[in-house]
Amino acid sequence: MSVTEARHVTNQPQMEPPGDNHPKSHLWVWVALVLLVVAGAVVYQVTHTRTSTKNVNADQPISVGVAPVVEKDVPYYVTGLGTVTAYNTVTVHSRVDGQIMKVYFREGQFVKAGDLLAEIDPRPYQVVLEQAQGQLAKDEASQRDAQIDLNRYQTLYKEGIGTLQQFNSQEALVGQYAGAIQSDQAQIASAKLNLNYCHITSPISGRVGLRLVDPGNIVHATDTNGMVVITQVNPIAVDFTLPEDELPEVVSEMRGRQLAVVALGRDNNVNLGTGKLLTIDNQIDPNTGTIKLKSEFSNPRLALWPNQFVNVRLLLSERKNAIVVPSAAVQKGTESSSFVYLIGSDHKAKTQTVLVDFTQGNFSVIRQGLHAGEDVVVDGGDKLQPGAVVVTHTSEPAGGPNGASGGSTDSGLQP
Repeated sequence: MSVTEARHVTNQPQMEPPGDNHPKSHLWVWVALVLLVVAGAVVYQVTHTRTSTKNVNADQPISVGVAPVVEKDVPYYVTGLGTVTAYNTVTVHSRVDGQIMKVYFREGQFVKAGDLLAEIDPRPYQVVLEQAQGQLAKDEASQRDAQIDLNRYQTLYKEGIGTLQQFNSQEALVGQYAGAIQSDQAQIASAKLNLNYCHITSPISGRVGLRLVDPGNIVHATDTNGMVVITQVNPIAVDFTLPEDELPEVVSEMRGRQLAVVALGRDNNVNLGTGKLLTIDNQIDPNTGTIKLKSEFSNPRLALWPNQFVNVRLLLSERKNAIVVPSAAVQKGTESSSFVYLIGSDHKAKTQTVLVDFTQGNFSVIRQGLHAGEDVVVDGGDKLQPGAVVVTHTSEPAGGPNGASGGSTDSGLQP
């Protein structure tokens, strides 16, 4: 072999043994096949489990609470937040200056109009009265003497001895004494009035608050705090507000009859009293869009106190033979519609679209869609589907159509 042929052989590429990469390619193929088989098994298992669960659930009854649809008379009222206010409130002031000698009331006592509350030292005003009476006696005596002289001058003038000037002057003097006597009588009346003001009496019937002055204190007619505050709590007033949208219906109902008002505690479970609507304010509050109303309550057991916050229900009408269901039975559907689950004689659930008239407390009044005697689901409806088999038990929310227990409170205080 020549050198040239040797170089040619040397420069030829070396060939690898055939079949060296085939084992790696086959390994990846087998791994992919195994993964596909495992994934298929998992999908089959999950699908089979869900199908089995659905079949089991479809066959197993669902426990739900039901309540009957009833037909009854239901009161229709509007609600608002109210504040109890005293029917009358008076801050008792002294009308004369002086020292308090006695206090005749007890804090928290119920008093009647005209009852004596306190006494101011009357002696300075008694002295003024006696001075005015003495001045009156003096002026009356002077008038009598002047009247005698007037009669004498009149006789002398008629006989031509006296002058007309003397007669007129004496007549004017008698008139001056008459004016002085009238002034003295006014001074006496003023002194008696001040003497009467020394005995401070209650201007209204009501409950006495905390005492603001004590015996021995000097009081003045110009004092700003007063001596005591008296509030009339029986009857008592309740001011409350309603949205302006409800005003037309309230005004319409007021024209025909006296509207009843119910005051409830903050939890709406305690009935504090029933009163009557007195009047409506003459303007709407533009900031809140509400109108203020005033009502009057008889309060013999003092369940209502001034400045107490209460929930107020204004009874507007009574819906006769209304279809009533628990509010828990009504569920919201699509497009603002409402529906309930009905339970038929086959113990299967079905949906029924309803039109709710209004809701009060735990109960809703249905205008359309239900009839008395049907059973609606009130508990467990979130687990239902139309056509589901159910097993029922009676379940009804506490309370009634009024949403209150109807109880009352008694403070134990008597006026």
